[in-house]
Amino acid sequence: MACDADARQALATFEQDLQATCLRASWIGATPRYGPRGRPRHGTQPAPVVYQIDGALASALLTRQALIDQQRCVIRATHALDTAHLPPHEVLAGDTGQGQVERGGRFVKDPQFVASSLSLKKPERMMALLMVMTVGLLVYAALEYRIRKALTDQEATFPDQQGNRIQHPTARWVVHDFVGIHVLCQAGQWPMVLKLTEAHQHLRRLLGKPYRQFYDVRYS
Repeated sequence: MACDADARQALATFEQDLQATCLRASWIGATPRYGPRGRPRHGTQPAPVVYQIDGALASALLTRQALIDQQRCVIRATHALDTAHLPPHEVLAGDTGQGQVERGGRFVKDPQFVASSLSLKKPERMMALLMVMTVGLLVYAALEYRIRKALTDQEATFPDQQGNRIQHPTARWVVHDFVGIHVLCQAGQWPMVLKLTEAHQHLRRLLGKPYRQFYDVRYS
């Protein structure tokens, strides 16, 4: 039934589009075809004749604009009935934003995640792994949102893989860029953070005090 309804809707849309389109010019040409190869002899009749039809289409601007003004709608269902708490445009934005969440799940296929090496048979272990992956994806998305918002609000940038300054880096790249930072502890000396660049320092200052405390020692 759903397929039939979709087909009828598509047919109705196609018929409406046809109403806004007309044939502006047309041309029909005949091309004779001869059986044997080579130049035909004088007076030889062609075996078949192939007709080619060409033309130009034009849109009726008034009819087309009337269809655009209809502002076709889509149906989105939600349990949040309080429009003051969740306006319709936020419902639509949340639905169209699912692609960002799905792209975040690509880290499962990353070889560094080694998810393919896990073989679980018990349902409770599968559910536990799914919970860990979901929480990890939630933390990843929250961190990426926090980084991008901080850069945008402060009109700051962070270098990407090519060294270009951008405001929307991925959390994966930021975490990868922080790889290699070490803490050097020596007897009788204050711990030192090695390979912490000014870009790292600037980003952690933008993220706030909880992030600064992770590297709140002398650095060189």
